[in-house]
Amino acid sequence: MKTDIYQKVTDKIIADLEQGDLTWLKPWNNGNMDGRIIKPLRHNGIAYSGINVLMLWAASIEQGFISSHWMTFKQAKELGANVRKGEKGNLVFYANTITKSEEKDNGETEERKIPFMKGYTVFNVEQIEGLPEQFYAKPEPVIDDVQRNEEAEAFFAATGAVIRHGGNSAYYSGGSDHVQMPVFESFRSPESYYATLAHELTHWTKHKTRLDREFGRKKWGDEGYAKEELVAELGAAFLCADLGLTPEAGLDHAAYIQSWLKVLKDDKRAIFCAAAHAQRAADYLHAFQSNHQKEGVAA
Repeated sequence: MKTDIYQKVTDKIIADLEQGDLTWLKPWNNGNMDGRIIKPLRHNGIAYSGINVLMLWAASIEQGFISSHWMTFKQAKELGANVRKGEKGNLVFYANTITKSEEKDNGETEERKIPFMKGYTVFNVEQIEGLPEQFYAKPEPVIDDVQRNEEAEAFFAATGAVIRHGGNSAYYSGGSDHVQMPVFESFRSPESYYATLAHELTHWTKHKTRLDREFGRKKWGDEGYAKEELVAELGAAFLCADLGLTPEAGLDHAAYIQSWLKVLKDDKRAIFCAAAHAQRAADYLHAFQSNHQKEGVAA
């Protein structure tokens, strides 16, 4: 691509952070609108992942879209619809590898995988006319429940993580490999409790026996610490979207934003890396849920 997509996306996230906005929380801060909070969806209903979630969430807020569905100009045309004249699309990214055969000095052929990334443009269905009616239907509103969320409780329990309650701080302890949480009743809302737990369980996935994620952290507040906190923040946002929860920005975000800005300004690929790690962590936690369900059926 002619434009530097890493720099373009990074500049966008930095601009939001400098305004004090957490791009990944914007959908909730703005009510998003009168439906469920979910990840952006492709034309076939499959959710986007990684950096594309952040970009399309931000685009929805900026342009006031309620629908979560997005598609290309060609996909709209194949459905007998058309993008309205004058509408501008949003860039999303596709990453993969190509295999190239190379001959070594000894005459042997070696297969080498080369990573690549390309961008393409998508439009929200609210920018498109003539689509089948189901694309325009709004989901039933979710009624907030002041009690524990059974789906979230089951999801986190299925991970098998050791979660202890007590005290007034939330953290993951690598030494004892457990998550510490204040008691449920001490949180402002059930959503705040589950969002915090999602954040700490994203940290839990970094253990060497799990995803073995290490950014070279040596002390509190250094660059490695900031990178891991960014991964946990994004991982919690992804999980909350998957579980239909509505997290709130924490009191410590102001301090985090300063360290995140430094990381992002020093490395234009950092937000892509963080989003990929966060998606990997979310997928890892989801796998426990499917395994738990299989065990239940077997039993």
